[in-house]
Amino acid sequence: MTPVADSGGDAVVVPVEATPTLRATVAHVAEAVARGEFSTIHFVVLASWRDEDPQGADRRADAEHVIDRARVWAETDLEDAGVGGTNVRTAIVGTDDYLFGPSDYARRLAAYADEHGVGTVVLDPEYTPVGNTTLLQPMEFELSSTSLDVREAPVERPTRRERLLTEATGIRFAAVFGVSLLFYFVLGDPLYWFDWVTGVASATIVAITLSRISLDHEPSFPETPLRILRGAVYVPVLLFEIVKSNLLVARVILDPRLPIDPTMNRVRVLVGGGLPLMTLSNSITLTPGTLTTRARDENLYVHSLIPSARDGLFDGSLERWTRFIYYGREAARLPTPRERDDVAILQGPEATEALPIAQADGGAVADSPSDDAAEAVNRDADAGSEADADADADAGSEVDADAEVTDE
Repeated sequence: MTPVADSGGDAVVVPVEATPTLRATVAHVAEAVARGEFSTIHFVVLASWRDEDPQGADRRADAEHVIDRARVWAETDLEDAGVGGTNVRTAIVGTDDYLFGPSDYARRLAAYADEHGVGTVVLDPEYTPVGNTTLLQPMEFELSSTSLDVREAPVERPTRRERLLTEATGIRFAAVFGVSLLFYFVLGDPLYWFDWVTGVASATIVAITLSRISLDHEPSFPETPLRILRGAVYVPVLLFEIVKSNLLVARVILDPRLPIDPTMNRVRVLVGGGLPLMTLSNSITLTPGTLTTRARDENLYVHSLIPSARDGLFDGSLERWTRFIYYGREAARLPTPRERDDVAILQGPEATEALPIAQADGGAVADSPSDDAAEAVNRDADAGSEADADADADAGSEVDADAEVTDE
């Protein structure tokens, strides 16, 4: 699916996702080709999953369906316009690491464009790679800092009234509304009429505002009810882990020797992105003795207070339970991080990798810890050379002083 690089700058890349305006965006790009503005169209899916994630194959199949539909539309429009010799190419990129935010998506898109000699990107005005309606504006901003010519397809977008109607009648709206109303009644009194009025009003506002942000895809049957049931099973397990970790940490605190061993650790997880990753990260943080400090690509960077907390993290109990909640028992049987050798200790005498160092360009994690180690060795060598030079100079001064005394 990956083509060779195009020659010249007359190619255009179009990020693709199933949206109400995708068909119109494809037609706009085809018209630009018919006018001679472009000769090659690249339809690209920026993956919000990894192929090795649970259900990764299903996500890829859905993406291939959408991108093939865009290709067929473009070829049909170009044929109707009597345009021949135009290349329409497709690709799915980003399946080798997690893309968390607009900067990550923009970075991968710019890398693809640079690799294939593409100078222009046309954005579907409704394009959101993870179903988050707030992502388009920041992504346009991130792309504006690249060498790409960024354009938005001038197509008719749904009006605010149409958008509200669609969101208010969608499955995501109903799910967020129901959860919000249930939580309101847990805090209030479901038998009091005033709580019904205020609860419905509050849940409606929350659902309209957050339904497309809280959930990155439509709930489905029976998958969603099964996830809720498995999540209910997980709650007492998590509470048990929290209590057990509390007792272990309390014992360490009360011990006069205070036998702590704080370290930073890296764990590569296989749970997918979005809600599963959030569930695992928060479960780790809720368990005393461990704190998730960062999620970068497929890795979680977790600080552990005592060795038993680190061992529990590497044994992957919470990761298994997270996979069980979202993907079922088969996914829970996957090997643990320790069995996959997807773990590393980043501090202390047992360190197996160098601790990633924040860079001056905004705190990015160093991609090559070995480079940091090499720089440290060079600094030590330089310091040693300077120390030797100082020692030689001091020794020379002492010899000169002794010679002067002898002469006298």
